[in-house]
Amino acid sequence: MANLASFDLNLLRVLDALLRERSTVRAGRRLGLSQPAVSAALGRLRAALGDELFFRRGQGLEATQYALSLEPPLREVLEGVERMLARPEPFRPERSEARFRISGADFFAEMLMPALAERLARCAPRMLVHLVDLMPDSYAGTLERYEVDLALIPREGTLPDWVRSERVFASPFVVVARRGHPRLVRAGVAPGAMVPLDLYCDLGHVLFSPEGRTGAMGDAALARLGRQRRVVMTLPVFSGVYRAVAGSDLVALLPVQLARRVAGGAGLEIYAAPMSLPVPEIEMIWHRREDARADLAWLRGQIADLLAPLDGMT
Repeated sequence: MANLASFDLNLLRVLDALLRERSTVRAGRRLGLSQPAVSAALGRLRAALGDELFFRRGQGLEATQYALSLEPPLREVLEGVERMLARPEPFRPERSEARFRISGADFFAEMLMPALAERLARCAPRMLVHLVDLMPDSYAGTLERYEVDLALIPREGTLPDWVRSERVFASPFVVVARRGHPRLVRAGVAPGAMVPLDLYCDLGHVLFSPEGRTGAMGDAALARLGRQRRVVMTLPVFSGVYRAVAGSDLVALLPVQLARRVAGGAGLEIYAAPMSLPVPEIEMIWHRREDARADLAWLRGQIADLLAPLDGMT
């Protein structure tokens, strides 16, 4: 039996040509080799495989039974290698049956997925997209473990060098409160106006936090002013945050795009925060190993296009 570690795999192409042509001359023409080179390769094949493989009969070669037994699996292997190395056909979204998992906050269930569903129905009706929960503190890890294909996350710190990223939009935050909030009405704070700092800190707050943390960027901004707000509830989804606000006298910070989308139906009013807040940059990240995937590149392009109108919204 041949030792694969020392076996010259180029000899398999010679064996295939000989099985097809039954002639060292014709096999050489097929491979672009001279007849002596093919004969030398046949000698190496005989030594490696321990069989005569071919013997002279008339003007051609006749294969041994062992050589004939190699023909079907050898053909299958070589054709498989050709398929593996062949350049992929141009991506056609209308024929794609790709399946993708996107990690992101439920913000994207409201602000991306309905429009993406309509786009896929028109352009890629067989494609399937899952929006899955954002994994706190493990954005890159989910890509590394093949758990998701893309993640939509706030840009924070340095990502590993195997992560590719694309900025998609900026997401300023605003204050939301239920329509007719008694304390805001008594204070004469009109929708769109800034909530006074003392009142803002005294009100109860709902905080979006998948991890259940009671501090976020709003608290850091207040700390720089020597102030503190009163967080009374945390929720892992934005939809829960604004529904809690709509049904109580609590207030919350929401991305302005989401606040504008849901305010009318949820009975909310939008106000300006009394402190300067950083504006998170939202980016799309994926693993470097997926760079050559035409279907994923197409999906990234659709997502970037659909989210672009959110950029600069204030």
